Amino acid sequence: MPAEPWYEQGLRFECTRCGNCCTGPSGTVLVAPEELAALAERLELARHEFRASYTRTLPSGAISLRERERADGSHECVFWDAGAGCRVYAQRPRQCRTWPFWRGTVETPVHWENAAETCPGIGTGPLYSAAAIEECVTDDGTLGTKPDLD
Repeated sequence: MPAEPWYEQGLRFECTRCGNCCTGPSGTVLVAPEELAALAERLELARHEFRASYTRTLPSGAISLRERERADGSHECVFWDAGAGCRVYAQRPRQCRTWPFWRGTVETPVHWENAAETCPGIGTGPLYSAAAIEECVTDDGTLGTKPDLD
């Protein structure tokens, strides 16, 4: 029988929409085909137009949202707006929706505490059960899929 996860009593999180997870070091925000289609529709673009303007293909073949370089050398998601927040919040990719309940973030208490250093929502808000966290971890959006190309 598998041991209980270290977070068996649950974890608290409430998004403050601070943008810290949308900005900072360069990274990837993986986009599944259905997410790509929803984002293209939200922006009233054909899928190929959306792909050309807002995504990049990774060496693995997975699709990631583009980033912009900031004046200080850090990066931000192409959809992050410092004044308004995420411009596609309702259609944001699964990887964004499952933060901070990613497999790497909840792997150990130390990983969780490290994430909390830059995420003010960790440790606040509603309590998420271990079962709800496991559901996110199982499909957190961080592994990526190869899109069906148009």
